[in-house]
This record gives sequence, C-alpha cells and structure tokens, in this order.
Amino acid sequence: MEILVHVSSAAAAPLARPLVEACGRAGIAWGCFLTNDGVRLLADPGFAAALAGAARAAVCEHSWQAHMPGHDCPIELGSQTVNSALMAEAGKVVSL
Repeated sequence: MEILVHVSSAAAAPLARPLVEACGRAGIAWGCFLTNDGVRLLADPGFAAALAGAARAAVCEHSWQAHMPGHDCPIELGSQTVNSALMAEAGKVVSL
C-alpha cells in the first residue's frame, strides 16, 4: 500500500477523515491503524464508512477495550503486531 494513516490521538479527528477520503478520491492504495484514544474516531459513522475504502483498516484491540468498552468495533480488531505489519507494507506513514 502507498500510505498508512496511523491514528493515535482523538485530536486527529479534523484531519483523519478528510485525509482518508482524499486518498480514496485520488485512487491511492491506503490503510489505517487506530490506537490509543484515536480509536474514538470510530464513533463517527462517517469516518467508519470512509474506512471501507482502505486496503486494510484495523484497531488496537487493547485500546478499543480501554476507550470504547461495550461498543461493537466496526473494523478489524488487531494487535500491535498488525500495526507493525501494516507499517512494513506502507510506502509512507502519516502519523496523526
């Protein structure tokens, strides 16, 4: 994949959705990994829907349990091993 969007902060909300939507419009192969309180971005149905265009989108399972307990996760639950694999596949990483 060309770009991995790595979201580790809920403060990234104003940037993350427009970025992933722009990747989709540009036809760029992209992925996304969410960790820490960045998992809270998945509470926005628009952001979650935008991730449907990703080559792969995953969320840190431990972060999900810590910040979104009791909610169903709309994307793949993964580990930091998944994060590492996505980083290895990406040509560029945008960390938010």
